[in-house]
Amino acid sequence: MHRPLASHDPRAIWSIAIPAMATNVATALIGIADIWIIGQLGDAGAQGAVELGARLLMSLLVVFNFLKTATTGLTAQAAGQRNEQEKMAALLRASVIALAIGLILLATKPLTVPLGLDLLEAGDEVRADAALYIDIRFWAAPAWLLNAALVGWLIGLRRVRTVLVVEVAVNLIHVGLGVLFVLVWDMGVAGIAYATLISETGKLAMLLVALLPSARFSAFAAAARRPDLWEAGRMGALFRVNRDLFLRTLLLTAAILLVTRQGAIQGTTILAANAILFQMFMLTALLLDGFENAAQVLCGETIGARDRDGFDKTVRRIMLRGIGTALIVTAFFAVASGPLVASFSTDPAVVGTVLRYDIWLLALPLAGVASFVMDGVFVGATWTRAMLGTMAAAFIAYGAMLWLTTPLGNHGLWLSFTVFLLIRAAGQFLLTPRLAARTFAPITAEK
Repeated sequence: MHRPLASHDPRAIWSIAIPAMATNVATALIGIADIWIIGQLGDAGAQGAVELGARLLMSLLVVFNFLKTATTGLTAQAAGQRNEQEKMAALLRASVIALAIGLILLATKPLTVPLGLDLLEAGDEVRADAALYIDIRFWAAPAWLLNAALVGWLIGLRRVRTVLVVEVAVNLIHVGLGVLFVLVWDMGVAGIAYATLISETGKLAMLLVALLPSARFSAFAAAARRPDLWEAGRMGALFRVNRDLFLRTLLLTAAILLVTRQGAIQGTTILAANAILFQMFMLTALLLDGFENAAQVLCGETIGARDRDGFDKTVRRIMLRGIGTALIVTAFFAVASGPLVASFSTDPAVVGTVLRYDIWLLALPLAGVASFVMDGVFVGATWTRAMLGTMAAAFIAYGAMLWLTTPLGNHGLWLSFTVFLLIRAAGQFLLTPRLAARTFAPITAEK
């Protein structure tokens, strides 16, 4: 039988990080393609409407991203313990919770969407199109949540390449439909929304098929019959992790929404320009998140195996590779960011504005990489309460920075966001030694 590579082995790190990077970039390309396609119409209002609609809808969904991250960490720990039944139970619990949340979101849609558009300061020139976009795409919410749970489970089993294949296929479908609906059939903002609705539903079907080699029906049914599947202690542990991740993601989402809101306050042109810059940041973040995925899985395995030496080596080696990759991304933006961001719009005002602020693309990769890697470490170790604490501290500092840098305008906004990323990482670094000592304490000391 093939023995898995040790968690701190560089080959194990790259075997997860590279497919995860490719998978995450494929995911990011969906949002990037939407902004690029709608930008070819030369209408800053339409581009701003897609940005507002996508940001609001994804904010409602991303706060439940614990369905992916918690499932990855818990599944990896079960794999480290060689506990097959618990792996299946993790999948079942996450899927049921995802479906329940999706139905609740659909039921509350008439209340949340108008309120969200008000909070984002959606002006008359973008509000109607943004509402249309959300109204169409919202029906994919249950599929998005189920997809998060299924992807998290597959990553926890190191099946990142399977996820990559699915993401690439979905991306090709999405881009193809977007071009057809918007640039050929002239469906405008609605065309972008329909392309996303169809591709997200198709992704769910592909993932269900992809599960079959690792989640045969007989094993799934056996897990469903376990008397302790919904036992209070197990569910309490699950909801503790999910609660902390939910609140942490809520704060992160609020920080991102402030970028959109502050852009909207400064006008349609700034809103459209920031949408382009933010898509470039998300591309960078999701690329570097490949190391977060590696940290989730490999640190989770070392925790399950109670291997402190392996844990320390794994964290150190993933961090070094993450920083090296961030330097490469920064060098790329130093050379190519100007022509790249300018290609996202045919509106001269938007192009001129985005070129004034693209210098921040040089700072964001290096500012963010440490926090991305440490997020993976904390999720894999299920140190979610500490993760929430560091996020709260960074968010408070972010709010203060936004107020202090108001005279700097849009430069002040991006400076504040950069500092937010740095403070997150600093807090996690400070807490890691104490948390690791407690986690790897001898069993006898815990009695």
